[in-house]
Amino acid sequence: MPDQEAAFRAFFEKHHAELARLAYLLTGEASVADDLAADALVEVWRHWTRVQAADDPAAYARGIVANLTRKWIRGRVRDRHGLLGLRLLSGTREGGDPDLPAVLDVRSALRQLPHRRRACVVLRYAFDLSEREVAQALGISVGAVKSQTSRGARQLAELLGGPHGATHIDGWEAAR
Repeated sequence: MPDQEAAFRAFFEKHHAELARLAYLLTGEASVADDLAADALVEVWRHWTRVQAADDPAAYARGIVANLTRKWIRGRVRDRHGLLGLRLLSGTREGGDPDLPAVLDVRSALRQLPHRRRACVVLRYAFDLSEREVAQALGISVGAVKSQTSRGARQLAELLGGPHGATHIDGWEAAR
């Protein structure tokens, strides 16, 4: 057991910051991101024998973060009722005017993407994972990763630069 504890401790030290960063990019909230990363690592520890034997334990942990984030977002949406929830999700102010600083802010734009698109874009572009690695982390096909990433990049480009504005995001071409 001490060997497993040492192996997990090393895994924790190596991947905690990455998992917290992933959760932050998916939620946009630092305090929540740290909690989600910690919860994911608790789950990894609970299944450590199986996780350690996997081809890529970090991919397994990223998948847990993505799932916990999706649950957190769903819970947050359920907590919001009526127009207030719709307004907060759409990025508009009370008067109905668009909140331009939020649209121009990448984090705010990311929050406007559907969860799967957001997860694909973040894992591909911010974490520089291959399509296969993203598919493995999210439990979806490589084709789904390709289409969701392409659509997400296009949607981000529109949010950040208008429909005829940005065509590249951090060196990646957005689909048209």
